[in-house]
Amino acid sequence: MQRKTDWSHKLTRYFIAFAALLTLIGYSHAQEQDIEQTITTCQSCHGANGVPVSADIPVLEGQEYYYLYVQLKDYKSGLRANPIMSEMVKNLSKDDMKALAQYFSEKPWPKVANELDDGKAGKGSSALTAGQCSQCHSTYQGDSRVPRLAGQQVAYLLQTMQDFKNKVRKNSPAKGSLMDSFSEEELEAMAHHLAGL
Repeated sequence: MQRKTDWSHKLTRYFIAFAALLTLIGYSHAQEQDIEQTITTCQSCHGANGVPVSADIPVLEGQEYYYLYVQLKDYKSGLRANPIMSEMVKNLSKDDMKALAQYFSEKPWPKVANELDDGKAGKGSSALTAGQCSQCHSTYQGDSRVPRLAGQQVAYLLQTMQDFKNKVRKNSPAKGSLMDSFSEEELEAMAHHLAGL
């Protein structure tokens, strides 16, 4: 009788473990589908081919992983303000944000057709050197935790620098102080230079 009871308990434990495994597999598959849907939603603005639908929207594909992840976290916490992005990330978990950052960082950087002013770009090079921005942002190092700015959208770059300057974007106080030292003309010149790299 004791053997039968032991076998019954073992069978019950195996059944519970199997049911838990099936639940985890189902949950994992559901999570994967959710991320795929979120990626599709992201691409509706940031571009299915990596080129954003508007000049003031940043390129995500090929961007540095950690930078992408931190920006998503900052949007969620409110440290970086944007009504559209804040709404997009409000229900994302830490794992979701990591998965999105991983997905976009592993894509190749697209070729963006920026309309550049060579005169402004030349002045921008000098301004970037003066601000020591070139040390990190003029070349792309890959896994550096520094966002890629080379080849980014002109309008997005300019808006970002203005947001730092005007204390609209607050998730990097040092950048706010640095951008405040430049004139609007210099910011525009730097945006043209970086976009052309």
